[in-house]
Amino acid sequence: MDTSFERSANGKDEWLTPPAIIQSLGEFDLDPCAPIKRPWPTAKKHYTREDNGMMQPWQGRIWLNPPYGTETARWMRRLAHHGNGIALTFARTETKMFFDTIWKKADAILFVRGRLAFHNVDGTVGKNSAGAASCLIAYGKENVVALQQSGIDGQLIVLKGATNV
Repeated sequence: MDTSFERSANGKDEWLTPPAIIQSLGEFDLDPCAPIKRPWPTAKKHYTREDNGMMQPWQGRIWLNPPYGTETARWMRRLAHHGNGIALTFARTETKMFFDTIWKKADAILFVRGRLAFHNVDGTVGKNSAGAASCLIAYGKENVVALQQSGIDGQLIVLKGATNV
């Protein structure tokens, strides 16, 4: 779902992106991994687990906080192919998924300073920070600009073809 970053010690595996992150990136047309219960919108349109967002049509600018773990690469491949959106994932730069779907296909990466504090589905801040550093991945020049103008503390790296933004 929009939120799973990894299973924690208490067995919970659904976590929400901090609303300030989403708000700082502008309006999104679709979140194909939205939680069923969400205290704030992440896009104009939401697909939940019940809709199977992977099997639905994707249109416009996508916000993607994919299920973390074995499914992440599949969702990232779909966003890379779509070519218009921003994804939030762990900054595990050495992984096959990172090489295949980000290093080779993304337009920019914003490595977020520190570890994010994800939220529970009721909107409260989780007690622990994320299990690893996070990054925002931009596909499409409009999304590179959104990262540049977001004000999110971190380091932006512009990749292939996006040097004219």
